[in-house]
Amino acid sequence: MLDDTDRRLLRLLQDDPARGVGDLAEHAGLSVAQAQRRLDKLKDTGVIRGTRAVIDWRAMGWTVEVSLRVTLDKTQQNAFDELLAAARKVPEVIEIQTFLGKVDVRLYVIARDMKDYQRIYRDHILTLPHIADIEALVHVATVKAEEWLPV
Repeated sequence: MLDDTDRRLLRLLQDDPARGVGDLAEHAGLSVAQAQRRLDKLKDTGVIRGTRAVIDWRAMGWTVEVSLRVTLDKTQQNAFDELLAAARKVPEVIEIQTFLGKVDVRLYVIARDMKDYQRIYRDHILTLPHIADIEALVHVATVKAEEWLPV
């Protein structure tokens, strides 16, 4: 269970993941050794999964985002596993989610432009196994995308 000090460390890390242990310790009212032990425990228990650089792929020239809602032909025994394995190999598929319900899988695809998206769709998406139906939702705007948790 997290206590107030753990939550304070998590808030500080979310505000600036590049902070050093010394800075975190100072702002959390801990010694460096205490802060390090708590951070190690938060990592060991899986609360902190890692620290990463978040790259804005739009700034890298990827301008098209498409969410593909995929319904599988579930009469095939390994439909999920085979589709997921094949979709993981498509570099432009940057996120894969599975669901219970009418939609089985969501593939989040990025492309440089619509011509590039058409190529990706034709050459890679349509060749994925066991697809019964695909619904494409072209992204227009992000209203809220928050990775910060209220801890």
